[in-house]
Amino acid sequence: MKNPKIAIYAGSFDPPTLGHLDIIKRAANQFDKVIIMVANNPKKNYIFSHANRAKMVYQTIETLGEEVNQQLSVHYLPVTEMLVTTAQRVGATALIRGLRSVTDFEYELQMALTNRMLAPDIEVVFFMTAHEHLFTSSSTVRELMSLGTDVSRFLAQPVIDGLKAGLE
Repeated sequence: MKNPKIAIYAGSFDPPTLGHLDIIKRAANQFDKVIIMVANNPKKNYIFSHANRAKMVYQTIETLGEEVNQQLSVHYLPVTEMLVTTAQRVGATALIRGLRSVTDFEYELQMALTNRMLAPDIEVVFFMTAHEHLFTSSSTVRELMSLGTDVSRFLAQPVIDGLKAGLE
């Protein structure tokens, strides 16, 4: 394949939700390869370990089927470099971001403009969330989990299985 279009979709995925999965599927339809990078920010408190978050993302994308899976890979995002630096290093030309609300847009616009100043060759591509995932976020899922609420409607089966197995 000549000059494959490679994109990176980076996030904490704590836990990965059906909203994340929707963005991944749609990005896979637009790019030759999508690298899903599981970030680990030392300033954040995660409920799942870095390894378990990556495992849940990997198991979730396995549910998408072989046609989509050949375009997807899961990697750990190094905390020692900026995302645009990682993108340049792996030959990605786009960063994928999901948008749910105006609040998301304001934050993501600021980040996109900063990234453009740092790496003008890297595009930021926004995917609007599907309406059924408009209010789904990892932080909401974590809060519901802390209250003992069933969160299965927000998560793919491998993530639900991981929760039942007691992943941390």
